[in-house]
Amino acid sequence: MDDIDRQIIQILIQNGRISYTNLAKEVNLLRVAVQARINTLIENGVIERFTAVINPEKTGITVSAFFNVEVEPKHLQEVAAIVAEEPAVSSLYHMTGLSNLHMHGLFKDNREMEAFLEEKLYPLPGIKSVDLIKRYKSRIGMKL
Repeated sequence: MDDIDRQIIQILIQNGRISYTNLAKEVNLLRVAVQARINTLIENGVIERFTAVINPEKTGITVSAFFNVEVEPKHLQEVAAIVAEEPAVSSLYHMTGLSNLHMHGLFKDNREMEAFLEEKLYPLPGIKSVDLIKRYKSRIGMKL
């Protein structure tokens, strides 16, 4: 991967629907060269897929919440497996420390989030505490 590939990726992060022709103009290559480079990036697994970024509020999802969940160590794997299957949970990580999970959830409203916590998360075995996290920054894509 060279600097031109990095330029191509940065442009695709900003506009995944850009045509090969317009992308070629931006990186000063022929369209066929850009297409070949993108195909190589896909074949090598650098580009895994193309996707759309959806505005959750426009789809009726008004609460985006991050949580730290402290779990008794003996129940950590079980809780992680159950929570990972929940449709409202968009990401789940094991954090450093004995038994902490970091979770992001998307909910229609506060009532739906509270129901998730009370009916699905709190009853799980070994849940010690759940903290809501305030988000200061979020980025889509990655910096190359």
